[in-house]
Amino acid sequence: MDSISDTLNWYAIYTRPRFEKKVDAQLHEKGFEAYLPLHKVIRQWSDRRKKIEEPLFRGYVFVHVVPRDRVRSLQVIGAVRMISFGGKPSIIPDYQIEGIRRILSEGLHVETVDYVQKGDLVEVVQGPLMGMQGVLLEKRKNTRFVISIDSIRQSISVEIDVRDVKKIG
Repeated sequence: MDSISDTLNWYAIYTRPRFEKKVDAQLHEKGFEAYLPLHKVIRQWSDRRKKIEEPLFRGYVFVHVVPRDRVRSLQVIGAVRMISFGGKPSIIPDYQIEGIRRILSEGLHVETVDYVQKGDLVEVVQGPLMGMQGVLLEKRKNTRFVISIDSIRQSISVEIDVRDVKKIG
């Protein structure tokens, strides 16, 4: 990869409601590297409770493509548009996607939270998430570690011991 135009970047595709899994499957079928973070939730119906996997960020699927393939990645049923700001598609840093993957692979309970703009930037200094950076947020007497995906204005949080983090800068 010699030029900027050949650099793989993560982008967020906004999907039609409840089309996240279909978009993800179609992207994989077309040979794209796509990522749909899923988490397990318990849903209650009138006659039963069931544990299901649902998208962590409703309405979004992440795709890892070179800039020239962005348009082609949108040519799947259910894809609406590429998330962009100022008319330019927003690039999601690799470390943010990796952070989501690590948290979900640890089997920790996660929940989406309101996008965080204020708060201290912290780094986890011990435990299974060591080395990760995010925002520290106090919520109902529990300390929450938040990773924000700036380009889609979404965040996830996980409970963490405040002694496991240090403030950055």
